[in-house]
Amino acid sequence: MLSQKARYALRALLVLGTQPSGEPVLIADIAERADVPRKFLEQILLELKKRGVVHSHRGKFGGYTLGRSPEDISFAEVIRTMDGPLALSPCASRTAYRKCDDCRDEVTCALRKVLLSVRDATAEILEHHTLAHALADEKAGRKAKGRKAA
Repeated sequence: MLSQKARYALRALLVLGTQPSGEPVLIADIAERADVPRKFLEQILLELKKRGVVHSHRGKFGGYTLGRSPEDISFAEVIRTMDGPLALSPCASRTAYRKCDDCRDEVTCALRKVLLSVRDATAEILEHHTLAHALADEKAGRKAKGRKAA
């Protein structure tokens, strides 16, 4: 299950993605626009900064910007940064593999085979869905909503 921390991170990145290139956003503004508690957002942005997903800028006109273009930030990267491996079980993880403590035979384990398939399908979708895709979806949704209101 996707954690609230990962949801908040994705929402904050969507806010940053709507800014004109290079224009920093104050953390208070990100928190308000993304509807994220500011204290929690500070921790999230720090983790994203360590990974190069965002940059911080000091000074009077400081704030946060995306560290890379939206096309280069995948949902998988953000979720892994916030929540760790995508796999539902450590034996199915590509990034944090570990044999399950109660596993009798990993080679013939039917659960592992299914969990590997789930992990591969999930990774395929999340690796190829970028912040740019989400921003385009959001923009299309706003346009459609505007047409319905008219």
